[in-house]
Amino acid sequence: MRLEYKDFERILNIGIRMSTERNRNRLLASILENGMEITHCDASTLYLYENDQLVFKIMKTLSLGISQGADGTPIENMPPVAMTEANVCAYTAIHREIINIPDVYNSDRFDFSGPKKYDALTGYHTQSLLVIPLENNEGELLGVLQLINAIDEQGNVIPFDKQYEIIIRSLGSMAAIELTNLSYVEELKAQLRSFVEAFATAVDERTPYNGTHTRKVAEYACILAEYIARKHASGECEEDFDEERKDKLFLAAQLHDIGKMIIPLRIMNRATRLDTDMERVESRFELLAAYYEIDRLNGRITEEEYHARTAELEEELQFIHEVDKVGFLPDDMLQHVKDLAARSYTKNDGTVVPYLTEWEINCLSIRKGTLTETDRKQMESHAAMTRKILDKVRFQHNYEMVPKWAADHHEYLDGTGYPNGINGDEISIETRILTVTDIYDAMTSVDRPYKKPMPKEKAFAILRSMAEEGKVELRLVNWLEEALAEKEKDK
Repeated sequence: MRLEYKDFERILNIGIRMSTERNRNRLLASILENGMEITHCDASTLYLYENDQLVFKIMKTLSLGISQGADGTPIENMPPVAMTEANVCAYTAIHREIINIPDVYNSDRFDFSGPKKYDALTGYHTQSLLVIPLENNEGELLGVLQLINAIDEQGNVIPFDKQYEIIIRSLGSMAAIELTNLSYVEELKAQLRSFVEAFATAVDERTPYNGTHTRKVAEYACILAEYIARKHASGECEEDFDEERKDKLFLAAQLHDIGKMIIPLRIMNRATRLDTDMERVESRFELLAAYYEIDRLNGRITEEEYHARTAELEEELQFIHEVDKVGFLPDDMLQHVKDLAARSYTKNDGTVVPYLTEWEINCLSIRKGTLTETDRKQMESHAAMTRKILDKVRFQHNYEMVPKWAADHHEYLDGTGYPNGINGDEISIETRILTVTDIYDAMTSVDRPYKKPMPKEKAFAILRSMAEEGKVELRLVNWLEEALAEKEKDK
């Protein structure tokens, strides 16, 4: 056989294709398929060297219509090949030597009982073999490629031409180097993921009231991204999310609340308006009751006045408890708080004891939620702090947008969000997804101390209302609802 220019051109193109492949399973399949194409053979087996043995990774036989393992699915009922010199593949791996067998049935160099047994079971006839070690530029063995039954132009099985040996070995070396590079990339990605998971765990473990938030937002974001990918495949959406893009979104979701590490727990864990400060109020009201009793005993007030004032203290304390836990503070209750703020007791020495401190008044005057305006601003600072922390981390260029997506998850399309008030096209679809899923989990979460979980129907109604106001993207709200309904239906 004489190699022509087109053969070399094809080999170079194969090398180029392999150098740009980033999926491990597709790269492994490419090694086998390109080896078969170059040598015009009928069958091939790719083994990977793992745990001091050769593991069946991909098997393909054109004449029998057999193809196994190309998608990464393990090949069953095929035990690993032990590293013994009696086996041709193991010998190739041990000695890093190309073995070219013209006719298996007329060779006693190796133990070919395995191929002969396979032939007896399937009716196949294994004849010629070309076995090539796959080793990288550092001399590390990655596996073995076994090519079976070279075919001539008339369809006859012939021995593998000697010229193929150096070509396939070169192909194997290129493939092995790309596999090694891909392993390095996967290792770096795994390291990045472990770093991200460690930070996410640290944030969620700070407080029992945030224990599942990061995980749930990441889960919802990926569910929505997968739904968008299906929409794209059916021509219903211009956006698409392949595995790499979804992986970046997942990392951003895991990191979106990392800035909460600097938020004081007294704010993070505030279950009610007063929270633990209620104990101080209760103690003060007990003290006020004692002062009035002393006044009664000393004759400064009458028995009737004493009972009236202590009864009033009980009513006001009951009111404070009610205000402490109410979801929204109406005008009449707010006015009552203001009236109560003016109440005080004056001791004999002229010392004034207010019923409520200024801090307690501020807390009880909160219209909605449990945070004062100062506390809310401090809580909101977690978004800017997320970016500040992540700016200290070196993300490779493929992941350079992850910190921005994570830090922008409180930005709204109409520019009313924080920390930077960006709007419209400045907000990527990844950030828009995080915004919608973050709000959804915040409303439906069962582990928030300051509110009960909201039914999902009401949560989506609120999200649609926000979309009508121009804050979030309506189609993402609808798609998240549809995607979650699908998940629920599949259970």
